[in-house]
Amino acid sequence: MSDSYVIEVSSQTAGIVVRDTGGYQFFAASHLFDRLEGQIFRSARDAERAARRLAAGQVLPIAS
Repeated sequence: MSDSYVIEVSSQTAGIVVRDTGGYQFFAASHLFDRLEGQIFRSARDAERAARRLAAGQVLPIAS
């Protein structure tokens, strides 16, 4: 299993996720995805889903 993944949405790099002790931490590559910056996801796939929802204009819950 890899320790980092590039997340792309509609051929645009949204950011990268890096494996952390609690899951995968998101680092935004574009201002569009700043809302996800620093959030921890259970999997890289969960981070990708969140980035796709954000790009589609869906409201995302604020991480605590």
